[in-house]
Order: sequence, then structure tokens, then C-alpha cells
Amino acid sequence: MTIRKGRSRRKSAPASVPDRPHLLAWLKDAENAAAYVEAAIELGDPVGVLQALRNVADARGGIARIAEKTGLNREALYRTLSKRGNPQLKSLTAILEATGLRLSVTPAQRKAA
Repeated sequence: MTIRKGRSRRKSAPASVPDRPHLLAWLKDAENAAAYVEAAIELGDPVGVLQALRNVADARGGIARIAEKTGLNREALYRTLSKRGNPQLKSLTAILEATGLRLSVTPAQRKAA
């Protein structure tokens, strides 16, 4: 944020992710994409999980291609993977399948008493 004397505060442009091309190249590998989404889930931030899924979708064909593979319309897919998105299980599994991933459940690790 830039503050100038005598003027109101002005926000600077949001920082871009300089390594985004490298991230997208890395996410083309299914093992990397799965680990990336799993790490986002473990952090417990729903917005972060949606962003991770969006990055995976971008890396593995783009939103238009994923929309075509899932049968969802492109605009709906953008909304689903936005910060305000709230995908239904059916949409989530379709997105994962279209990106070469799948949903699975594992036992939570128990803490020693």
C-alpha cells in the first residue's frame, strides 16, 4: 500500500505470482496435482482448496476444456472455483475426474493420549 502525504490511501496493484508458469507446469503431473490439492485440504481453508483446484484445472487443460469434460458450463465452473464458490459433491467429483484426480477418504491420524 502506498501512502502519500495529503492524499487518501491508494492500494497498489496486487502482486502476481512470479512462479505461476512453473507451478502450472509442475501441476501437469497427476501425482504433483494430487499432493498439491491434498496439502490445500490439510490447511483447512476452503478458499485455498478452491484456488488449488482452479490452478490444477488451469494446468491440466484450462477451464474451458475442464468445463467440456465435466458437462458444466464454463461460467458455472468459474463461479464454482471462485473465492465464493461452494461446489456440490457432484460438481467436485466431476472436476476432479476431469483433471485426472479422484476424491478419497482416509482415517484421520489419532493423537497419542
